[in-house]
Amino acid sequence: MTLRNAAPMPENLRHFMRAKAHPARSVACPHCGAHEHKPCTTISGRRILTEPHPGRRYAWARLTACCPRCQVTPTVPCHLDGMPLAGEAVHAERYTEAERTAA
Repeated sequence: MTLRNAAPMPENLRHFMRAKAHPARSVACPHCGAHEHKPCTTISGRRILTEPHPGRRYAWARLTACCPRCQVTPTVPCHLDGMPLAGEAVHAERYTEAERTAA
C-alpha cells in the first residue's frame, strides 16, 4: 500500500524549495539516471550527492545556452574543428553563458 499526500504542493512553495538547488537539476542525469528535479546519486543509488554530476551539468549547459566559442545553438553539441568534444563536454564559455542566463 502506498501513501499519497492529501493535497498537491503549491507551485510557489515547490519553487521556493528548489531555489537553492543547482539549475542543472532541471534535466535528467545521463550518468546516474536521476530524474528531473531529483538529486544525483551514486551508481548504486545508496548515497545522494550534494552536487550534480559533470555530465548533468554539460547536458544542462547544452540545452540552455549557445556557445560563444564554436557558435552553436542550444541542443547542438560543442565541437573543435568539426569534431565533437570528448564525453559530450561543453566549452567553458558555454557553461559560463548558461550560468549567467540562469541567474
